[in-house]
Parts: sequence; structure tokens; C-alpha cells
Amino acid sequence: MGFAIVTFGVIFLLIASGGLLLFYREAMLQRLSQVVSPREKQTRDLRTTLRMTGSSLGGVVGQLERVLPRSQSEASVVQQRLIRAGYRKDSASKLFYGAKVLTPLLFASIVFATGIGHESPLFMLAGTLGLGFLLPDFWLGRRITTRQGKIRRGLPDVLDMLVICIEAGLSLDQATSRTAEELRFARPELADELGILVLEQHAGRPRADAWRQFAERTGVDNVRNLASVLVQSEQLGTSVAKTLRVHSDTLRVHRRQKVEEAAAKTTVKLVFPLVLCIFPSLFLVTLGPALIIMSESFKKYL
Repeated sequence: MGFAIVTFGVIFLLIASGGLLLFYREAMLQRLSQVVSPREKQTRDLRTTLRMTGSSLGGVVGQLERVLPRSQSEASVVQQRLIRAGYRKDSASKLFYGAKVLTPLLFASIVFATGIGHESPLFMLAGTLGLGFLLPDFWLGRRITTRQGKIRRGLPDVLDMLVICIEAGLSLDQATSRTAEELRFARPELADELGILVLEQHAGRPRADAWRQFAERTGVDNVRNLASVLVQSEQLGTSVAKTLRVHSDTLRVHRRQKVEEAAAKTTVKLVFPLVLCIFPSLFLVTLGPALIIMSESFKKYL
């Protein structure tokens, strides 16, 4: 009888231990991973928290875009500007209009909380609301200018890569796809645009229309010239590799001329800091002691 009770107790403990191990296996693995790599888990939790916080804040800001009345033409212009800045998601327009509502309210709250607009509250209210309403437009314009500058600077490298791929035996479409893959880290903006161009061609859009749409998305004059050159080369049957090489050399010469022009303008731009900042200091150092001596001499005779 005692042996049976001991045997039953041992079997019960084994089954209970096995059930606990199976039930708490995931918790044990999490604890072991936390002990082995605590920094990685902390980084992952931080990233997850930031991502969830950003998505929730984006949803809240996106709901504010319903406050502003806008026409269809204005919405299309804003969407085109967002695309040129590199924001192609549907939520980008909502976030932009939400920021145009939230930023003025935030500025007005800061001004009245700090007491800056105590003397003229109406003027400060109008100024902060206007500045907050226009600030997202200024920020978006800055983003567009920065992205267009990166595209303009990286275009000769893209043309060189296209020439290498075409001379290696690839077609223009295959060379474009290969260039987008190779320059994804060196020129991410151009690689992104070329990837969209390749997807449009795979979807059935003609090559000429795809390159024209590429130029319209970026809004860069050099890209428009490149699209026109490629369309003319395809229509006339000339060598695409030679055309791209000549166009690449032309872009590099144009970029060198821009640098020389900027260097030539520095002499004129240096006049204002010299006159306003450096010359008064030099006059004070050189003429100051003489003026002090002259004033002391006049005091003796007076």
C-alpha cells in the first residue's frame, strides 16, 4: 500500500513538472533571451514602443486634416509636392493637413503660456497662427529642394552606370533595373525613382511615358532633359550608350560651371561681413589708442 502511494506521488509529480515545463516554455525562453541579450531586447522594446507611439500620433494628427476645407486642385498640388519630397503614402496628405492645424494651435499655446503676447494678444495670436499655418509648407519646400539637389548631384553617376550596363549587353530596361539595385545605398533617392520607373514599365506603360513620368515626379530640369534625350534617341535610332555618355559629360561640365560660379560670387558676398563686422573692429583697434591720446592732450590744454 505504501509502495503504491509513493509510486502514484512520483508519477503525479512527473506529470505536473512536464505540464509546467510545457506551459511556461515561452516564458522561460523569454527570460533566457533577456539574460543572454538584454540590450537587444531593450532596443527591440524601445523600437516597438516608438513605432506604436508614432503610429498613434500620426492617426491623431491625420484626423485633424478634416478641419481645413480644400479643393480638389489644391489637394492634387499638395500630393504632387509630397511625392517630390519622397512621401508617397496616402496618409502623408492627411498628416500634412493635420500639421497645418496642429502647429498654429501649438505655437499659440506656447506664446500665451510663456506670456510673450501679453501686451498685444491679437497681434501675437495672428502672427503665431499665420506662422504655424505656413511652417509645414516651408518645411515641405525645404525637403523638396534637398531631395532635388541629391537627385541632381547623383544623376551623372546613374548615367555612368547605365552606360556600363548597356555596353555590357543589357537593354535599357534591364540596365535601369540593374542600376536601381546597385545604387540603392549610394543614391537612395534616384534608386527609389528608378525602381518606380521599372515597376511602371512592368505594368505595361510605354518607355517614353515612364521616363516622362519620372521627370514629372522629380521636378528636376536635368531629368527632363534626360527623358527628352532618351525619347529622341529611341525615335531616331541612335546609340543609347553614346547619348547617355555625352549627356553625362554635359551634366558634369554644367556642375563644374555651377561650382565656379558659386566660387566667383564669394568675393561679392564677403563684402557685407567685412564692412559690418571686421572693419569696425579694425578701426577700433587702430584708431582707438590715437583717439585716447588726442583726448588726453586736449584735456591738458583745456
